[in-house]
Amino acid sequence: MKKLIGIILAILMIAGTVTLFASCSNQTNKPEESKEPTSEDGKYEVALVTDVGQLMDKGFNQGTWEGVEGFSKANGKTYKYYQPANGADATDNDRIAAMKQAITNGAKIIVAPGFLQQAAMEAVAKENPDVKFVFVDGWAFGLKNVTAIVYKEQESGFLAGYAAVMEGYTKLGFTGGGGGGNPAVNRFGYGFIQGAEAAAAEKGVEVEMKYSFKYGDTFSASPELQTQIAGWYADGTEVVFACGGSMFSSVLSAASEYENAKIIGVDVDQSGESEKVITSAVKGLSVSVEKVLGQFFDGKWDELLADKAQNLGAADDSTGLPTETWRLKNFTKAQYEELYGKIKSGEIVPVAEVPEDVTAGFEHVKVDLEK
Repeated sequence: MKKLIGIILAILMIAGTVTLFASCSNQTNKPEESKEPTSEDGKYEVALVTDVGQLMDKGFNQGTWEGVEGFSKANGKTYKYYQPANGADATDNDRIAAMKQAITNGAKIIVAPGFLQQAAMEAVAKENPDVKFVFVDGWAFGLKNVTAIVYKEQESGFLAGYAAVMEGYTKLGFTGGGGGGNPAVNRFGYGFIQGAEAAAAEKGVEVEMKYSFKYGDTFSASPELQTQIAGWYADGTEVVFACGGSMFSSVLSAASEYENAKIIGVDVDQSGESEKVITSAVKGLSVSVEKVLGQFFDGKWDELLADKAQNLGAADDSTGLPTETWRLKNFTKAQYEELYGKIKSGEIVPVAEVPEDVTAGFEHVKVDLEK
């Protein structure tokens, strides 16, 4: 690990050009931010079955929904979302019921974000071979009517960690959803450490990082999470990477108690939520979902998508930081673009495989793992 980090550090000389791309009840209460069109015959061709958390979670569900909504509006397709019963405590049977309801309502293709969808998707897909399924943050598992999209979150995490340290922050925090069992969140977090390590080595500084999945099992906001993060800020933490859907609300509430507290968002650009957000580690959820839906409706499923998984990253303009909206003052766009270009070309390859001990192997970042 030390050798690999050394290689990464050796190639990080920043100043140039390239730009960033530039979880069963059928839900009836539609959020104000997103209004579905009605269907004359009560049938909806495109369906989203949410991951845990709310639809408009300012993160993963919302970014996926925006892809479904954007494509459908642009192409005259009817669409609808379904939230499995029991919210954060939804079971496989709840997810199965939501998918079956979507099919009853006419779904030709179902988009389902989150790794927890696998068992339900497999069961329903086997029973409905003519319906297609898009497994976002998933994997291919041998069914011709299932395609998967997965992202190189370690790249966005790396960029966020690097940017934070180059901006001048040396006391960082990471709070992750999924209780440490979500691969995508884990990649975000481990990339965040790697990026902070690279920048710290370049600047010759030492970085402290609090790192925890303690209150993120359900990706939901909670008083316990808010209290934990407020304690971090009170203890000197300057910026927290909030990596877990609705958990963002608890981190924002905690940050609001401290004038200089900052946040890094996740999945989608969360800069509009608060001036506390200095940047977001994003991935191209809406863009990739729109792309797959287009391929399906163009009749290219068998050719391009059947039983395949796309692993998207910077080379596909699907990971990065949103430079047009960030609130960074010391880390410049030119520096970012140079670094992004090196990740995009493969010159820099943040490690994707998360070791059992995430605290080991770093010389300039001291990781305080809170369990």
